[in-house]
Amino acid sequence: MLEADFLKHLNRLHLIIQKKIASNYVGDRESEYVGRGGLFRDHRPYASGDDIRAIDWKVYARTDKLHVKQYEEDRSLTAHIVLDYSASMNFGGKTKKYEYASMLGVAIAYIAWKNNERFVLSTFSNTLERFQPKQGRKQMVDILDYLRDKKPSGKSEFKESLLSYAKSIAQKSFVVIISDFLYDLDQIKQIVYQFKDCELVLIQVLDEMETELNLKGEFELKDVETEGVMKTFISDKTRKKYLDDLRDHQRQLQWIADGIGARFYSFNTSVPIFDAVATVVRK
Repeated sequence: MLEADFLKHLNRLHLIIQKKIASNYVGDRESEYVGRGGLFRDHRPYASGDDIRAIDWKVYARTDKLHVKQYEEDRSLTAHIVLDYSASMNFGGKTKKYEYASMLGVAIAYIAWKNNERFVLSTFSNTLERFQPKQGRKQMVDILDYLRDKKPSGKSEFKESLLSYAKSIAQKSFVVIISDFLYDLDQIKQIVYQFKDCELVLIQVLDEMETELNLKGEFELKDVETEGVMKTFISDKTRKKYLDDLRDHQRQLQWIADGIGARFYSFNTSVPIFDAVATVVRK
């Protein structure tokens, strides 16, 4: 899953899209902002209309020419990636939902790292586990090591975990929540509202079986979180009802995201991972 080839491809993808990334977590992005509170960058010749308060009189004394100070506006946002690692994320065929979610999360952390951002990755199931926001290679290596050993388990404490996480963020941040989002919509709405002051991205990951339900006949279904078992017969009518309900759930998720200016994406695990990454980060 998170092996060397994946990281090599990810690095190539980053190089391709680096100049196209327009998200708000760009710590090394330059700004023409001039004034107090920014980080000094360099000088440029004074031009008509420039704020005279920005003139560097020491440079003028040395050169007899007017120059103004330029600053970088500090607009860096810490990237928070939160992954659902409850037992339901262990569902899937060749690629489990949690594996796909992990690759998406690592890709976003990787791009934050390459853009000199602080980033943090957390997982939740019945408990919330998180790193501290940091920059650099060691943070990336620690996250990779953590995810290689981590397996989904337990019943999700979706609401409690994410409400707790929202309270721990002290300033505006870039927050990505990756889950199957097969939760009560009222709970999701309540949680999303807690991140209203952040740049929020919701990414739904489903298995192709969940998005297509290409089954017919009698089946015994087991809830991997509660271990409850239910016998059912899946007919064409049952499949249509299920798919209609899923589409309606996704429309409601989109509506909730739109309500606070967040972005919502839904992928099934048959979508090539780098296509999904590119779709998310090009924004």
